[in-house]
Amino acid sequence: MAPLRPVSAEEIESLAIGAWILGTGGGGSPYLALLNMRALYRQGAAVSLMDPRDLADDDLVAVVSSMGAPLVGQERLTDPRTIARAVTMMETYLGRRFRAIMALEIGGGNALQPLMAAALLGRPVVDADGMGRAFPEAQMTSFAIHDLRMDPLVLVDVRDNAVIVAQAASWPWMERLSRTACVAVGSIAATCKAPRTGREVRECAILDSTSKAIRLGQTVQSARRIHRDPIEAIVEAGDGRRIFTGKIADVARRATEGFLRGTARLDGLGGDRGHRFELAFQNEFAVGWLDGAPRVMTPDLICVMDTVSGEAIGTETLRYGQRVSVVALPAPPVLLTPRGLAHVGPRAFGYDLDFASVFP
Repeated sequence: MAPLRPVSAEEIESLAIGAWILGTGGGGSPYLALLNMRALYRQGAAVSLMDPRDLADDDLVAVVSSMGAPLVGQERLTDPRTIARAVTMMETYLGRRFRAIMALEIGGGNALQPLMAAALLGRPVVDADGMGRAFPEAQMTSFAIHDLRMDPLVLVDVRDNAVIVAQAASWPWMERLSRTACVAVGSIAATCKAPRTGREVRECAILDSTSKAIRLGQTVQSARRIHRDPIEAIVEAGDGRRIFTGKIADVARRATEGFLRGTARLDGLGGDRGHRFELAFQNEFAVGWLDGAPRVMTPDLICVMDTVSGEAIGTETLRYGQRVSVVALPAPPVLLTPRGLAHVGPRAFGYDLDFASVFP
C-alpha cells in the first residue's frame, strides 16, 4: 500500500485550473472553493491524496458534490462547513465512518468539494471521481452506468436545512427527488451521494482523475510562464483537438429547474473567419454545430477557453466579445460504451443525434 500523498497549496491552484477545463463549462466555478482552500491552508490545514487501489473492499467512501445551477453558485459564497456537514450527516445516518472522500465529478468547483470536506474532517481524498468530467444529472455517472445503488443521499444548504433521500426507485427518480429539494433551497446545495465501497470505487469509478486535473492545470501554468500558446499545450497534453476559434457573438441562458440552460453563438476568427459555431448547454456544453452541422457532442469533452490565457470559461461566465477557443478532449472509455452513451450521449440530453466522436 502506497503512503498517502500530501497535496501542496501549489497543486490545489493547478487543480482549480485543470478541473475548470475538465468541467466542460459546468461543475461550478472553482474560484470560491479555491479561496476557501487557500484560507484553510493558511490556517494550517492539509489534505492528502489516496490511490484508489489502496482502498480495502469494505472501506466506505463519501462521494460529494455541489448541486444546482452554476449561475446561482456564482452569487452565493461557498462555505466548507456545508459540504463537511453533508458528510457527517451521512455518517450519522449510516452509523459508519467514511475512510475517505471523493468527488462525484472532477469538473469545475466540484473537484475541490472533497478537499474542503477533507481539510475539515481529517480524511484523505481519493484520486478518482464518477465522471472524468462534469455532467448535470444524477444518472450521468460511472456508478449509474454500472447499475450501482443510487441511495441514500444527503442534501444540505447554508441555512441549516437538510434532506435525506432514503430510497429512490431508479437513478432518474433520485435525480428528480434531489433536484426538487435543491430547487426548494435556492438551486444550490451541498450533497453527499450514495456511499461507495472501496471495491466499487476501484471497479466503477474514473481512476486517477484528480492527478489528471492537476497535471492539466500545471500544463497551462507552464505554458503561461514560457509564453507558449496555452491552447496548443492543452491539446497536446490532453490528446485533444482544437475545434474552433472565434469570439462570442451571442449568449442566451436561463436558470430553470435547478439547471443553467442555453446557447452561445461564436463568430470565427483567424483560420475560422467566415464560419459560425453554435453551442448548446445544460450546465455543461452538450453539442456544438459548425455552420449548422453537428461537429462535437457529449460525451466527448467540449471545453471553451480564453484563447490568450487558456483559462476555462463556464456556461455562467460566457460574455459577448470574449475571444475563445473550443477544444475537444477524449471521454473516459466507460462513457463510450453502449450503456454509457445511453446515460450521457446526445440523446440523453434530448438531441436526436447519433454519437459521433471527433476522435478516431
